[in-house]
Amino acid sequence: MTDLTNTGTVYLVGAGPGDPDLLTVKAHRLLRCCDALVYDSLVPREVLELVPETCERHFVGKRRGHHSVPQPSTNSVLVALGQRHQTVVRLKGGDPFLFGRGGEEAAHLVSHGIAVEVVPGVTSGIAAPAYAGIPVTHRRAGSSVTFVTGHEEIDKRRPSVNWRALATASDGLVIYMGLHNLPRIAEELIAGGLDGETPVAVVQQGTVVGQRCLKAPLRQVAEATRTENFASPSIVVVGDVVNQQVAACAPEPAAVTMPIPF
Repeated sequence: MTDLTNTGTVYLVGAGPGDPDLLTVKAHRLLRCCDALVYDSLVPREVLELVPETCERHFVGKRRGHHSVPQPSTNSVLVALGQRHQTVVRLKGGDPFLFGRGGEEAAHLVSHGIAVEVVPGVTSGIAAPAYAGIPVTHRRAGSSVTFVTGHEEIDKRRPSVNWRALATASDGLVIYMGLHNLPRIAEELIAGGLDGETPVAVVQQGTVVGQRCLKAPLRQVAEATRTENFASPSIVVVGDVVNQQVAACAPEPAAVTMPIPF
């Protein structure tokens, strides 16, 4: 085991889905006192404004169609900051261990003798549907749910998702970053045995101003999102839970200033 001899700690902190009110108490406390901040895309300005003026800031976000900071560069920045500062916050949208490469960064830091602590965050795969009034599980509609990424192009080494196998593997699917590949995803799910009339919801800008929700059958949802000009970031929910939507119970999206979505 590597000896963690450095005095600084890198905190892998989940920023939640966008609404600052969904920050955990621990995340809020760390942001208010950190010496250095390394943050991703899709973190609202109101959250970034919590850090001290003296805090050293580094943006390492990844966006489709824009220049992205390579992961090895981000890893190197985190190690360097951990060696210089007492409290470093690595701020990630949602939860750091769910499609956030938090596991990779934690392993890299520990291998270089940097102490690491994980601060879980509210993930958009649960929060965005909830803010649209959609439960991701429901006693009458779904007792199991699968969280899956729909964005497979950023790292060719990532194993491809077997959509046909997932089609009937659980009662529902929550797809992150799937809007761009939605036509192929829908085709593959239908080819895997999922009924083309299965209800699908797409929630854009979940929990923040600009949130909107579209519902359509699986066979028509890709065309519907094009017609309605839906854009990233969006969460896609597939399954009968979509029909359990209770919009009257949905929280009001937060009026925050979001960065340009990837």
